[in-house]
Amino acid sequence: MKNMQWSIPLAIFCIGWMSGRIENNSSESKPKMKRVTSIGGVFFKCRNPAAIREWYSKHLGLNTDKYGTNFEWRQADDSSRKGFTQWGPFNQTTKYFEPSQKEFMINYRVENLVLLVEQLEKEGITILDEIQSFEYGKFVHILDIEDNKVELWEPNDKEYEKSVEGRTK
Repeated sequence: MKNMQWSIPLAIFCIGWMSGRIENNSSESKPKMKRVTSIGGVFFKCRNPAAIREWYSKHLGLNTDKYGTNFEWRQADDSSRKGFTQWGPFNQTTKYFEPSQKEFMINYRVENLVLLVEQLEKEGITILDEIQSFEYGKFVHILDIEDNKVELWEPNDKEYEKSVEGRTK
């Protein structure tokens, strides 16, 4: 009889849940907002960016310009659309990665930067600056839990492609 005391309430809950009258509020049941869709760029500090670009061009075949190179690829959900991932050496004295003290910064491509920033703010993430908009996309910077500066980019690939000189396919 002891085990029976939970049988009726459990049965009522199961019927209610299956009929949709009781919602499952777990994160598994809610459609998740798309956040990062791919890597947009890898940036690193070095003593001589021009020499590094030349070395990678000569020895590894990267087609570089004054910023590095862009790896061109096709979107998974629409192969007619191009995407780009930038590889960029920065001078070791750059302040662009600050407040991070790391020698690198990763840029992540995102689908909807405004909504993502709103969500990250709700989650207590440090947003370092305001969203900046350019013809080729929107950008903002955040800090991760180890104080790495992270760049988020909502790209406009059609406009970005117009500015790309160094391209490695």
